Amino acid sequence: MHEQTPETPSDAPAPQGPTLFDWEFATDPYPAYAWLREHSPVHRTRLPSGVEAWLVTRYADARQALADQRLSKNPAHHAEPAHAKGKTGIPGERKAELMTHLLNIDPPDHTRLRRLVSKAFTPRRVAEFAPRVQELTDHLIDGFAAKGEADLIHEFAFPLPIYAICEMLGVPREDQDDFRDWAGMMIRHGGGPRGGVARSVKQMRTYLGELIHRKRDDLGNDLISDLIRASDHGDHLTEAEATAMAFILLFAGFETTVNLIGNGVHSLFANPDQRELLQASLAAGESALLATGIEELLRYDGPVELATWRFATEPLTLGGQDVAAGDPVLVVLAAADRDPDRFADPDTLDLSRTDNQHLGYGHGIHYCLGAPLARLEGQTALATLLTRLPDLELAIPPQELRWRGGLIMRGLRTLPVRFTPRNT
Repeated sequence: MHEQTPETPSDAPAPQGPTLFDWEFATDPYPAYAWLREHSPVHRTRLPSGVEAWLVTRYADARQALADQRLSKNPAHHAEPAHAKGKTGIPGERKAELMTHLLNIDPPDHTRLRRLVSKAFTPRRVAEFAPRVQELTDHLIDGFAAKGEADLIHEFAFPLPIYAICEMLGVPREDQDDFRDWAGMMIRHGGGPRGGVARSVKQMRTYLGELIHRKRDDLGNDLISDLIRASDHGDHLTEAEATAMAFILLFAGFETTVNLIGNGVHSLFANPDQRELLQASLAAGESALLATGIEELLRYDGPVELATWRFATEPLTLGGQDVAAGDPVLVVLAAADRDPDRFADPDTLDLSRTDNQHLGYGHGIHYCLGAPLARLEGQTALATLLTRLPDLELAIPPQELRWRGGLIMRGLRTLPVRFTPRNT
């Protein structure tokens, strides 16, 4: 599918745009995004699903769109043709009655739900969980350290956030492997048929509903119990709202962290000078470069390529383009975060970058609620890997790595590594 810019002078040939959404694009989308930023920054295209949408690629336009309340998160505002029905959002969430979560609603419902959920999912709770994240990280590395090789996606980056969020939610340990299986189905089928993901969504929804029902009679020191307790002037989450919120905390929280760790390690492999600086900093017991480094890895090749769906509630102009009411709008975070009008040397990885208001976790009222947990997991994972396995290296040529297909997320299918075996 070749893209063309909007109107061009009749005496000049229309620039030939890049091919979008094929496997070559998935491997390295950044040259295509650079072309779009320059030639067609708010770009109408047909997605692989057949849905037509606007792609927003410049930082200033992206930041505006993320905060524009005329762009609704509610799929009810999509003027969808018959062929597009059910092809936006998370597969299966409509049938599973999971629509009442923060990614699908607008104020005032969003304001109310976010306030209630924020009472449970606090920075203090995340900070208190830090020792357990370190224990999980070390336990997973212990599982492969003596082998001298591993697939960092499936043996480390994938299970870490699954087990972490399950423990935070209060999922009993004997049930956590079920969640790992359901999440694995989402990872494997994220870029393919939606049916496999929808089945996992339904299973998760059924389980979470039953768990919440049980916990109402036996509240504990966990996130689901806190969601049940959360109240504001007598207002509580309904059981359906609590189920949807627990689901989205899990669904939105695990794959972003998988990709943050996987993409982060991959970026360090590709930029050995930056990796050496980080390892030296960690060896000296410093934390500043790790903190700025995680933000730079989020900007440079972040886990979320496109922000989740938005729909115009009225005609509006964005980046000089007229967007009709009902049109879907997708903000391309990966493109905005490499915009040279906002970031100096945007295609260069600089772990010490401090002027770094990247959009990796969004902007405005939908800024990611789980960002503190993702940062904690990312920092802990990278610091522990580089400290315990200092000679970690890619086990295959970089060109043999394969990226998962899909629209919203950006992540590797596998990340084979080798290192000197170490006894735990």
